[in-house]
Formats: sequence, structure tokens, C-alpha cells
Amino acid sequence: MSQQRQGSTPATTGAVPAFPDLPEATIARLPEYLRALHNLAETGSETVSSEGLAAAAGVNSAKLRKDLSHLGSYGTRGVGYDVALLIDQIEYILGLDQRRAVALVGVGNLGHALAGYDGFASRGFRIVALFDADAEQVGKPLNGLTVRHIDELGQAVVEEGITIGVIATPAGAAQAVADDLVAAGVTSILNFAPCVLSVPAGVDVRKVDLAIELQILSFHEHRKASLTAIPGGRSPEAGNQEAVGS
Repeated sequence: MSQQRQGSTPATTGAVPAFPDLPEATIARLPEYLRALHNLAETGSETVSSEGLAAAAGVNSAKLRKDLSHLGSYGTRGVGYDVALLIDQIEYILGLDQRRAVALVGVGNLGHALAGYDGFASRGFRIVALFDADAEQVGKPLNGLTVRHIDELGQAVVEEGITIGVIATPAGAAQAVADDLVAAGVTSILNFAPCVLSVPAGVDVRKVDLAIELQILSFHEHRKASLTAIPGGRSPEAGNQEAVGS
């Protein structure tokens, strides 16, 4: 989920000629395409059809072709897309051609889990600093780092070149943490706290609320149950559907 939004051209031949202004929905799907492409590359695939890539990413092929056309990538008739080239193009657009330094604020249960998640490093992100306001947490080692007091945030942002902050605090503390991140120079925030943040123009926020996602799934369960309860109602298994939210 996104609260709001905000962009070197690769030197390789056939890469994106200029930085495109992409629709938000396309941006949200690019990481799915990238994950599928990396899986294909690991199995030795050099090319992939639009239908094959769409199936691997969980979208329809027409949507995928339109998304990739925004990157200037149209594939080759009868051959498909060059897997390695498309990986380079998408990684460039997502800014993954450089490793991003990330600060994590809040080292409770969720923060501990995020700090130990190996998937960040494999996708080009380094958690370089951990912060908390709780004196009992400050100074503790966690996944190779020492938890620092939130008062040291500004210094760490400069020293580590941090541009992305992750908020894993209770909702009541999230806005103050966001203010501290912005004041320190952080321009992108991933917010796990169940609240809406107020940030100035030029600061991008992505919101992850697991309870909201469960509520959306609850709606779909309710709808399926209602359909089966209606005489002649459509079976929820009828037809193939894309995943919810795609």
C-alpha cells in the first residue's frame, strides 16, 4: 500500500533510454517480475515468453506486456524476452544497481524479525543501523549490529548514507519517529505502524498493515460464503482468477 510518491541511464546497449514516469500500479508489479526473472535465471533460462513470465509473476500477459513497454522492452517475436537484459532493466528502474542503506527504528518483536530477514540483503538492501527509545533495548547486539538510541539517528544517517527508514514502532510513536527520520535527511519511509503518517513533499511513504490485509482476505471469504449460500450462486472455484490485489 502506498501513501504517496516521487527520479542516469544505464550504459548497456538496449537498456532504458531515459528514466520513465511509470504508473504506480506498474511500479508495484516490477518487483514481482524481477523475482520471477531471477528464478528463471537460476534455472538456466535465457529467454522467456510474455505468457511464461506473466504466469510466473501471477498476472495476465497483456498487463505484463503493457508494463514492460513502459521500460522500452518489447521482447522479440517468436523468442520472447532476454532474461538477463530484462533483469538489468528492471533493477536499474528500481534503483537496485546500488545497495541501499536502511535504518530500522523499533526493535520489538516485529523489529527483531525484520532485522534478521535475509531477503533484504539479497535484494540490494543493507540494514546498517538499529534504533530504539527503550533504554533496555539500547546497547543490545542484534544480527551483527548494536541497538542505538533514537537520539543518534541524525549522526548515523550522515555516517552510513541512509536514505530509507523502516518504522516498526507502536502507532503512538510512529509520527515522532517519522519526523526524526525526515529531519535527519531520510527521504523514503517504510511504515509498519498501523497509522497514517504526515510527511513533507518529497518524502515517499509505503505503508504495510498486516491487519488490513487480513481484513481484505476476510471480505473475500465472506463473499465466497455468501455466493455458495445463494441458490444458483456462482461457485468460488469457477473460473481462474488473479491473486487478490494484483
